[in-house]
Amino acid sequence: MAVSTVSTEPTPPRRSRTARGLYTDGEEMCPYRLVLEHVTSRWGVLVLMELLDRPYRFSELRRTIGRVSEKMLTQTLQTLERDGLVHRDAKPVIPPRVDYSLTDLGREAAEQVRALALWTERRMDDVERARAAYDSRKSEAATGRD
Repeated sequence: MAVSTVSTEPTPPRRSRTARGLYTDGEEMCPYRLVLEHVTSRWGVLVLMELLDRPYRFSELRRTIGRVSEKMLTQTLQTLERDGLVHRDAKPVIPPRVDYSLTDLGREAAEQVRALALWTERRMDDVERARAAYDSRKSEAATGRD
């Protein structure tokens, strides 16, 4: 009688690396996707790009970014700090002073985000032309003038 060598340990889910499923891991959101969402979130992008220039105090950063609530900026900074992208330096003075800066990892991410922002700026005319062409086609299709 042969002895079975089949493991009874559950097999961990395989991470998909296809173009469509690069950031999926079964039913749960995989860590790659979470970090990508943190870095590319509306406020994450702006925080990273501003902190590339220099460290900021919370209120300075909020004024510079504009239109961000105190709550959202706090959450964004905490998330980026947890991911190791932002350093929070609380100085024990009165009134309290807290400075935010990028870690080496954060600087690397911010440079990638800035490259995407610069590409967007360079290619905006092409995007606007594509939008106009799309809107024109949709408008013609809606009125039945194909």
